[in-house]
Amino acid sequence: MKCMMEDLPEPLLGEVVKRITRASDRESLSLVSKQLYTLEAEHRDAIRVGCGLGPATQALKSLFSRFPNLCKVEINYSGWTSSHGEQLNKHGIHVLSSHCPLLSDLTLSFCSNIDDSGLAYLSCCTKLRSLRFISTPAISWRGLSLVAVGCKLLSALHLVDCMAISIEEWLVYLGIHGSLEELVVKDCKEISQYDLLKFGPGWAKLQKFEFEINGHYWLTAPSDPSYVAGYPYSYDICCENLKDLRLAHTVTDKEIGLRYLLGKCKALETLCLEYVFGLDENEMIALFQSCGNLKSISLRLMPLHFYYEHDHDFRTALTDDSLKALALSCPMLQVVEFTFTYCSPDYPTEIGFTQNGIVTLIQSCPIRALVLNGANIFYDSGMKGLSISQSLETLELVDCRSITDAGLDFIIQAPCLSNLTLRKCMRVTDKGIAALARSGKLESLTVIGCRQISQEGVLGAAKSVHYSAEVESHDSLKGMKTQQK
Repeated sequence: MKCMMEDLPEPLLGEVVKRITRASDRESLSLVSKQLYTLEAEHRDAIRVGCGLGPATQALKSLFSRFPNLCKVEINYSGWTSSHGEQLNKHGIHVLSSHCPLLSDLTLSFCSNIDDSGLAYLSCCTKLRSLRFISTPAISWRGLSLVAVGCKLLSALHLVDCMAISIEEWLVYLGIHGSLEELVVKDCKEISQYDLLKFGPGWAKLQKFEFEINGHYWLTAPSDPSYVAGYPYSYDICCENLKDLRLAHTVTDKEIGLRYLLGKCKALETLCLEYVFGLDENEMIALFQSCGNLKSISLRLMPLHFYYEHDHDFRTALTDDSLKALALSCPMLQVVEFTFTYCSPDYPTEIGFTQNGIVTLIQSCPIRALVLNGANIFYDSGMKGLSISQSLETLELVDCRSITDAGLDFIIQAPCLSNLTLRKCMRVTDKGIAALARSGKLESLTVIGCRQISQEGVLGAAKSVHYSAEVESHDSLKGMKTQQK
């Protein structure tokens, strides 16, 4: 191999090296000869380091000297203990900024010793386009302000579990002078949804936005300082380029907050609303009617009280009217998730959707993937309706108490179905799985926490099978994080 490789022209050899993507394979290749060692180092454009890095600053200097053309760097101290030695600090960031002139993508995770003085060095990385901070507790708005001013090409910013960051000049500056196309804010307790509205003209450039707060968010929801009862909201926001929107665990009632975005989006392709309090069905219908390019929707809902002049309901916020708007206005819809939590199986009207409404949507649009979670209103007859779909390839049923073996007999008739997941479906048994096995059409089958399905029962039911008898927790099943940090 060594002789054959050395006979190749260097440009061609470089192309060979570039096509080897696994880090272990590239390391093995670099040991073949000095020429390949040098060539592999020159063509390495990404690296990920973690707790084994020590002493951190010296080790980084050695690594970055060997790999001079790094564009993407991830430093992750997840699982770090004092036995691993000292973590990376501002001096390590100085090494990074001075030795990686091509750096365009950086992720810092669980880096407890990185503070604002380190971000001062990071602001010198003028080619930086994507920056992610995950559980970096020592950085604040001051350091982010330096990055906002220095990294003028920054187009993607993720802030996850950064407890000391608040909204000050940095977001206002990025909104006016920056070029952010992607902004993700999760579990940053000093940043409220109302603070993010200060992004102002920056919303016009944004293509992806996520906001998530966990813990008991409904008990500690902040107030909007600009809200005046009896007066309409007047946020000056344009977000017609927004393609990907996710709002999770937010309260938007009289003080509309980020729900204001739903009335301004025209280009959405992906929409994810997870346990958003205060959704207005008329607003949602108008949104669906204006988003003809919508390809993926995820709705996670819980029942709330709705009061009328002489009556009231206790149900999830959206009804079949929303599903009808989706079916009529979103012809490109391919991926659908409906998750319902805290809906009693004894009171099916707590779910605003009906089985017929869901089936009609799936039959009206080219849905390839469907997740039904906690859909107590969905029965075997609904599975029969799904089996007519000409597009359905992937189906995931989670905590669907009304589905039995008869439902599996129906769904296996869906012409394109190849992937099936069953999680906590307590009325499905080995008999239903045997019918799947006899059909021989499934590529993959996942069964988790279904007490009447045995490990022996899933053998041979698909080309690829994953089985676990363990029943998942409620939060895991429903995508909730109620534990406060």
